[in-house]
Amino acid sequence: MTSIKLEMNRRGFMAASAGAIALAGIAHSASAAELTTDEQANVQLVNEFCAAWPSHDLDKIMDFFAEDGAYRMTETTELADGRDAVSARIQTIINNVDRFEVLDTYSRGPMVINERIDYFSDFTIKTWHGVGVFFIRDGKIVDWYDYTIKMEPA
Repeated sequence: MTSIKLEMNRRGFMAASAGAIALAGIAHSASAAELTTDEQANVQLVNEFCAAWPSHDLDKIMDFFAEDGAYRMTETTELADGRDAVSARIQTIINNVDRFEVLDTYSRGPMVINERIDYFSDFTIKTWHGVGVFFIRDGKIVDWYDYTIKMEPA
């Protein structure tokens, strides 16, 4: 019972504070600390995850997620909680993704924040510009929340 409560608190915290974290991540300081080895690995994992999308290979993309992973497509969509729910949500857009262009990345501990432009074809939007907040555990994505800056309709 305790682990469920902790899980919900972590996800609640991420949802409530991701905007502030994203702003901190985008505003780099000239005196920013060097990334630790773990942070470098987390950034590499998220970059490889973003680079995998044009393959349209659901299994390849899902390999990046932990069994208890969660995904919120935008700040206004319902949380897809658990591997099956994440897979089903990704399935709804995977074939429309042309590419993710990562503009900037920030990492501290298990958190990776990236600013991206996602490009789509045959979809209701042409581009999505936003911030992704990722929580990494044991080399897998546990939580992925995206927050919209701007969308360009198709």
